[in-house]
Amino acid sequence: MTLIRKGVTPEVFKNNTIIQDSPIARFLFSDVRFASFWLVVRVYVGWLWLTSGWGKVQNPAWTDTGQALLGFWKAAVAVPAPPARPAITFDWYRNFLQTLIDNEAYVWFGKLIAFGEVLVGIGLIVGAFVGVAAFFGAAMNFNFLLAGTASTNPLMFLLAMLLIMAWKTAGYYGLDRILLPILGTPWQPIPIKTRTGTGSKPDPQPIAT
Repeated sequence: MTLIRKGVTPEVFKNNTIIQDSPIARFLFSDVRFASFWLVVRVYVGWLWLTSGWGKVQNPAWTDTGQALLGFWKAAVAVPAPPARPAITFDWYRNFLQTLIDNEAYVWFGKLIAFGEVLVGIGLIVGAFVGVAAFFGAAMNFNFLLAGTASTNPLMFLLAMLLIMAWKTAGYYGLDRILLPILGTPWQPIPIKTRTGTGSKPDPQPIAT
């Protein structure tokens, strides 16, 4: 027995390629009534990034010589004698960092991290391209975790992923309310067409076949 929902034909089910989100997912990540919650989350995460990055920007060991980052990388790639365990679990990531060390990439990479953290923090606080800012923040958290540094990275990574999922409404109380419509993401609800006139047919009722 096949049930046909009210107002939906079998052809719609057959040709539909979009699986709709559940009501709770729409409320959490697409409903502007929940935007105030994401405002608190993004400002909190943004402030953590801004303060961390600003401290690095003012430190010549990060922005001039990159020695601070070099020290972090050397500590991460070090393999202690057993039974101690290395900070990095995956050999491929240790080899990646060692390649950066050998090519003295820390000189410019330190600047990239310092100013990147500041930009991510500003973007989240003012609500400008929240999804993009949260993505790059999560990428930095992920790399810090791969390098064996926990600290606040697990929590920040989790919150960043949630902000990415809520990108449509996380910046509603921010610049995204202006920027996203310019890029073609309207905030206004989709208008619902209503039938008028005495000759209109009523919606079909569920049919069991």
